[in-house]
Amino acid sequence: LHRRSMPVDERDLRAALPHGELAGLLRCTSYSPGEAPRHSWASDSSDSVVSSGSDSDSNLYKVMLLGEHGVGKTSLARIFGGVEDCADVEEAGNTYDRSLMVDGEEASLMVFDIWEQDDSQWLQNHCMKMGDAYIIVYSVTDKVSFEKASELRIQLRRARQTEDIPIILVGNKSDLVRSREVSVDEGRACAVVFDCKFIETSAALHHNVKDLFEGIVRQIRLRKDSKEDNARRMANAKRRESIGKKAKRFLGRIVAKNNKKMAFKAKSKSCHDLSVL
Repeated sequence: LHRRSMPVDERDLRAALPHGELAGLLRCTSYSPGEAPRHSWASDSSDSVVSSGSDSDSNLYKVMLLGEHGVGKTSLARIFGGVEDCADVEEAGNTYDRSLMVDGEEASLMVFDIWEQDDSQWLQNHCMKMGDAYIIVYSVTDKVSFEKASELRIQLRRARQTEDIPIILVGNKSDLVRSREVSVDEGRACAVVFDCKFIETSAALHHNVKDLFEGIVRQIRLRKDSKEDNARRMANAKRRESIGKKAKRFLGRIVAKNNKKMAFKAKSKSCHDLSVL
């Protein structure tokens, strides 16, 4: 099993690499050398880093991981790829593509963990423009990484001004309670201000990692798919929702209409719901 750094997409690679070199770009699959394939929540995909025809495949989405060094981007990507225990995986510059079943429909994600590769400003600018969705990661134990995440959100807004792209703000390392420097409320308020979704994860415990990547699929679908398809998915979700949850949601809307403070709280709570816009 081999893997090399993959800084850009297929077209840029074809222009930059000698003829025939592109075929040599392979990635680790979802198992370690010498071991049987592990069962995980994501299904296996092909070994090729670059899938032919990915631009024309409406069910394959490119997701970029952004954030400061040491916040856990690579750990989240490895869990997604099912290779978190693979000793041969490089520390940075990796790309993972997997198929997921989300709400009964299959989708493929290509997750790029290349933000810190080569410390290249050109590469980071390219990352800002090539993603179908973005996951901005900070560590709840590092206030500086949280502030940097806010800066990255501003940079994304400038780079993609006219586009409505899904962005999820992720507070990782939520298991390190005693070392916490950023509260849940701070993370939620930041997401409200910057108009994006929010979730806390723990790569160490695999907490909310599955919800994160399934949520990014839902956010992409809400923007790219037809109103009819999204209405059908929403109807199916509501049928599965309990009566108690329906009543609570209905009462929350009534209270929010008459109270600005409650309206802000309602909006901040919706940041956690990765199934709605």
